[in-house]
Amino acid sequence: MNWEMLAAIGQLAAVFVGIPSLIYLAVQIREQTKERRQSAVNALAVQWGDLTKSLHDNAEFGAIYLRGVQSFTDLDAVSKLRFSAFLNRFFKNFEGMYFSHCDRILTESLWGEIERTMSDVIAYPGVQEWWKTRRHWHTEEFGRVVDAIIAKGDEPKAYSTYNLREIVAPETRT
Repeated sequence: MNWEMLAAIGQLAAVFVGIPSLIYLAVQIREQTKERRQSAVNALAVQWGDLTKSLHDNAEFGAIYLRGVQSFTDLDAVSKLRFSAFLNRFFKNFEGMYFSHCDRILTESLWGEIERTMSDVIAYPGVQEWWKTRRHWHTEEFGRVVDAIIAKGDEPKAYSTYNLREIVAPETRT
């Protein structure tokens, strides 16, 4: 055997050892990517749960929310502040989910679910009134997403069985 033959055998052995190592590395990277994606989705779900908790844990705020979706302008100043703070968190959450979808962290089916939820909420006139006052707090890209949903002109139905006309403003003390 000469040196060229030994070098060729060494290179062949390196290929046989190297290819399985590369395949193993690719599989590990793919699994880590799945884990990171799932972790991000779980974090978004926790944020969503924390946000919506204020609706079911506080009857007073729940009433403010239901009045606010009907008309932001008709709310008193304190209720506007509370409703606005809630919607700001709500829309910032949606914005984070939108960019997670753009980064392919959220799948199409998950984004579809989120977009339908957004459409249901955004269909209400009070939410659209609020959006006009706070659009500039969000990225232009996300603003175009919300504007496109508004432009569809969907009928507000998310709370159609809630008897919204029965929700009255709290009495003010004089």
